[in-house]
Amino acid sequence: MNEHGLDLNPAAGSAGERHRRAYVLIHAIVWSMFILFPFLLIDRTGDVRDWAEFLRRLWIVIPFMLVFYANYAWLIPACLFRRQKAGRFILANLLLIALLSGTILAHNEWRHRQRMEERAEAIRQGDGGEGKGLPVPQEFRRIEESPHGHLRLMAMFLMRDFLSLAFTAGLAVALKTTRRWREAEASRRELEQSRTEAELRQLKSQLNPHFLLNTLNNIYALIAFDTGKAQEAVHGLSKLLRYVLYDNQADTVPLAREVDFVRHYIDLMRIRLRPDVALRTSFRLLPGSTAAIAPLLFISLIENAFKHGVAATGSSFIHIDIEERPGGTVVCHTANSLHPKGKDDRSGSGIGLEQVARRLELLYPGRYLWQHGPTPDGQAYESTLTIALGGSSGQ
Repeated sequence: MNEHGLDLNPAAGSAGERHRRAYVLIHAIVWSMFILFPFLLIDRTGDVRDWAEFLRRLWIVIPFMLVFYANYAWLIPACLFRRQKAGRFILANLLLIALLSGTILAHNEWRHRQRMEERAEAIRQGDGGEGKGLPVPQEFRRIEESPHGHLRLMAMFLMRDFLSLAFTAGLAVALKTTRRWREAEASRRELEQSRTEAELRQLKSQLNPHFLLNTLNNIYALIAFDTGKAQEAVHGLSKLLRYVLYDNQADTVPLAREVDFVRHYIDLMRIRLRPDVALRTSFRLLPGSTAAIAPLLFISLIENAFKHGVAATGSSFIHIDIEERPGGTVVCHTANSLHPKGKDDRSGSGIGLEQVARRLELLYPGRYLWQHGPTPDGQAYESTLTIALGGSSGQ
């Protein structure tokens, strides 16, 4: 990757489907942990101390599920994601959590009184007073026996349940927000891809008519002084149009076919060149090349060389070199004598180097290096475009 762009090539596959499966798995794991938590109530032999107590405690999962899904399915989308209703979200959660915390406390108080009655009954029957159910921890017993100890325990349990439910609400916010961010990111990428494709189509639609106009101008100039060459040019134009109308519709074409198109274009331009214009071309592809490239990628650079490389009088030169290198890299080098044209000159396509750069940025982000500009003496113009067709720049 280089300074010319970022690699926007996303991994294939249905990311949305993977995300949905991941969220289902997260829900299953979290609630399995809640439901299986009472299994911690086992003795050293591995036997559950009291299955009835396990089932009685299992209902505690219900308030947590209510808080989680009330937020996940309703409060977060309806209130939190609408900033003007964030206050309603907080108030609704406070009321819901307070109600459920009070419900849990009332249930625990009822169970406490039931155990106390069971213990008293056991004492009357002479079994030592342990009664049924789980033994009460010594620390809780000391607090229970202190002044106002039972109220202190109730306050502790109430605060514990309130904070636990609040944490569950926070977990719902985290999961829902993450999911919404992922969905927004996926939509943004899809929109960006659609925008990129539309921009590429627009650039391609600009290129084709300008290219055709440039070629027709050349043929028009030939008709005036050499009808034989003009007929030859029309035949060459038919080959170019066949490529532009059919092969140009694909996203990529074989590099060899793109090079053939460049050859035909140069042959067409060569017809009207004067003898004092030194035109040198070189095309070197690897044996059995299977490389593919975006169509009409080099034509604007070559048109630019012909437009600015031929002087009205005096000698000029144009050098065009396309080379495929091992590792999936292709290099297009052009050099020409520098003779800038006026604004009324119509011999070029007019698409401009800025649009060439934009097309490269859209097609090969992070995988090209384009160096171009006048030579230090100002007598020539050079352009070297290197593209890593295989996905790595090789620079």
